[in-house]
Amino acid sequence: MQLLQQTIEKIVCLDQKIAAEARERVDHLIKPAKSLGRLEDLAVQLAGITRNLKPVFDQKAIIVMAADHGVYEEGVTSNPQEVTVGQTLNFAKGITGVCAIGQVSGARIVPVDIGIKVEMPSDVGIIIRKVKNGTDNMAKGPAMTREEAIKAIEVGIEIANEEIKKGVQILGTGEMGIGNTTPSTAILSVLLRCDPLGITGRGAGLGKGGLEHKAEVIRRAIHINEPNPDDVIDVLEKVGGLEIGGMAGVMLGAAANRIPVVVDGFISTIAAIIAVGIEPKTKDYLVTSHASQEPGAKLASELLGLEPMLMMNMCLGEGSGAALAFPIIEAACSILKNMPTFAEIGMEI
Repeated sequence: MQLLQQTIEKIVCLDQKIAAEARERVDHLIKPAKSLGRLEDLAVQLAGITRNLKPVFDQKAIIVMAADHGVYEEGVTSNPQEVTVGQTLNFAKGITGVCAIGQVSGARIVPVDIGIKVEMPSDVGIIIRKVKNGTDNMAKGPAMTREEAIKAIEVGIEIANEEIKKGVQILGTGEMGIGNTTPSTAILSVLLRCDPLGITGRGAGLGKGGLEHKAEVIRRAIHINEPNPDDVIDVLEKVGGLEIGGMAGVMLGAAANRIPVVVDGFISTIAAIIAVGIEPKTKDYLVTSHASQEPGAKLASELLGLEPMLMMNMCLGEGSGAALAFPIIEAACSILKNMPTFAEIGMEI
């Protein structure tokens, strides 16, 4: 809890003076006003985050949190839980979807075992920071204790701090965990105070009971655990996942270090809602990448209050959308660095 509190206390608002200077510059670049749309807003945000009118993001990393879920035993997915292990190993090998996209955008992939059910090898490029061997079955009781939820958040903070010390200038969040759309949807259902059926999706593959069974499991978990929607850590504890807490911690850690963090799809957005619920100023440091195909994704983005940049019909997770968004972020930086103003080239308008 001490690390979390220290991190919260370090998070401040964007530098409004630098942001205003960036806005002034963007508005007078050699182009029609507002013609670069959201790219202009992104440039201003990045300048305000970094306190630099010409921000640079040469060193990028996507932290992929991996964990298992006790609710898997309720048959909410058709995929074997062993896939969590296999894909986490594949991150280390550099052969997953986010790894392939990351090669294009120059992002290093950092896999973290924060709660995989089995013990993972420590000599293959996976960071082992296991809080516990998967969450407990939230349909029968709390997914974890409050202490474990806070520890998961603090693991994310620690990993973010370590990467930033290595020179990383921008982070992305990703996840791996078979069944993790179930706790993500449960969290959203609690925070929206809505029935889960309308926001429950297929995830990576539905179990035999279909959407109705998955929604009923979520409904039962909420009924049994009574998570407090006014306390996001309580919600994470009761019906959440370790990787969701870890990603929320990455976002808090990045904000405390004035580092932008790119949010992936549905599950990462849920983590962002947790992070912002813990410290609202964290929102200033978030860049949302793509609109997931999961049914709850749009409502999650609306609850967060940030509109994703990309509509690519993706729902892979892993941080794949974050990797895809990095070149757009670099483009926003490039207009600040490489476009002159009308005054600088001696033109009057």
